[in-house]
Amino acid sequence: MPTILQLYPTLVAYLYAMLQPILFALLLLAAFGLFAWQVRKIRANILVGRARDMSGHPAERLRKMLLVAFGQQKMFKRLTPAFLHLVVYVGFLVINIEVAEIIIDGLFGTHRVLGILGPVYDGLMAVNEVLAALVIIAVAAFWWRRNHQPPVRRFTGIELRAWPKLDANIILYIEVALMVALFFMNSADLRLHELEGKTLPGAFPISHFLSQLLPTSVGVAGLHVLERTGWWLHITGILLFLNYLPSSKHFHIILAFPNVWFSRLVPQGQFSNVESITHEVKAMLDPSYEVPAAPLGPDGSALAPTPFGAKDVDDLPWTSLMSAYSCTECGRCTSVCPANLTGKLLSPRKIIMDTRDRVEEKYHSPIIFHPNLYGEEAKHEPVDADQPLLRGKVTAEELWACTTCNACVESCPVNINPLESIIEMRRFLVLEESAAPNSLNVMFSNIENNGAPWAFSPSDRLNWADELYVAERA
Repeated sequence: MPTILQLYPTLVAYLYAMLQPILFALLLLAAFGLFAWQVRKIRANILVGRARDMSGHPAERLRKMLLVAFGQQKMFKRLTPAFLHLVVYVGFLVINIEVAEIIIDGLFGTHRVLGILGPVYDGLMAVNEVLAALVIIAVAAFWWRRNHQPPVRRFTGIELRAWPKLDANIILYIEVALMVALFFMNSADLRLHELEGKTLPGAFPISHFLSQLLPTSVGVAGLHVLERTGWWLHITGILLFLNYLPSSKHFHIILAFPNVWFSRLVPQGQFSNVESITHEVKAMLDPSYEVPAAPLGPDGSALAPTPFGAKDVDDLPWTSLMSAYSCTECGRCTSVCPANLTGKLLSPRKIIMDTRDRVEEKYHSPIIFHPNLYGEEAKHEPVDADQPLLRGKVTAEELWACTTCNACVESCPVNINPLESIIEMRRFLVLEESAAPNSLNVMFSNIENNGAPWAFSPSDRLNWADELYVAERA
């Protein structure tokens, strides 16, 4: 009769088989529940912005989303980072197949359940392993470019102090850890099946080599423990990574798609009009035009007048707030900004990051870490946390440095529009505070008095033609 010590491994295996689905289901419930709570809060933060109707044109929006968000169209303006990013992007798309398999196995106690696909499964696993290896290489290249090679301009700036810089590196470390756990799991599983005289479904070119490094002295029981350890580390790491995303710039993995879908479809240089001013101009030009009645609140009372432009995040449209959460902090916008390149204070990336920081600060976002850490090297003095976006985080000097050239809008890989936020804050400065620079005030005065930006009377406007006529007759 076998002793209790001899039965111990069998009992442990039996108890594990019984408890694994329960433990795994609890892990999934906690992970997805926490992620849903974070997403719900961020959605509420985005919707504090002004209402904006972005319906219509579904075919055009779908085409743009497939090209820009899914197809990475704008990334390929810079080939080296585009290729590295493509490797990581495709690697994480393909690895989701294995994640789906792990979830099924974890809930139902199966093992390599998708192995029933036969040759298709072999191909998927082989591609998955090769991509996982390439992801490690690409991540190492990203880490070197960001930390050790001569500084790339877009990796520097006052907005990338402390947390934003650390966050980028944390993501790189997590990606490597997830790939290592994957190889650890597959290698132990291959070695285990080899010792048991069985064939593991799938083709694993990288793990097949690594499995030979595992000593046979570990034994079947030890290899089983190693395989299960790799399995739990891999899936738990993925779920932790999922819940880290809302605290990170890498939330763009999810928000890039709706952000591109809801991006503007009008020409880049077309500014939006203030509706109330449009009505007043129409009434001035056409006395028969009836200005629409002001909207009423739920109780039938008149709503408070909407300010011109934007002083704080509530005054920006909700699409601008979603863009702030979609920002990859890649710096492509700032690297092509002519104002920034000539030493001006403006950084379009900082405008977007300031907007996100202000939303989190004002509406108590679930973000675990506070990213608004510019340090002592900031070019302007830190201000009271209760200050609004304009003059609290963004200075007038930054806003007036913008040339409205749309270079930042054109370069953004996820269709963020920093210019829109800049224009809205400028509108507030001009229309609410009359705080335009003196050069603009002179132009405004000339337009008001002379009907043109120049300080010449309208009666002298055609003098050049008279002078030209006299010169031609002479």
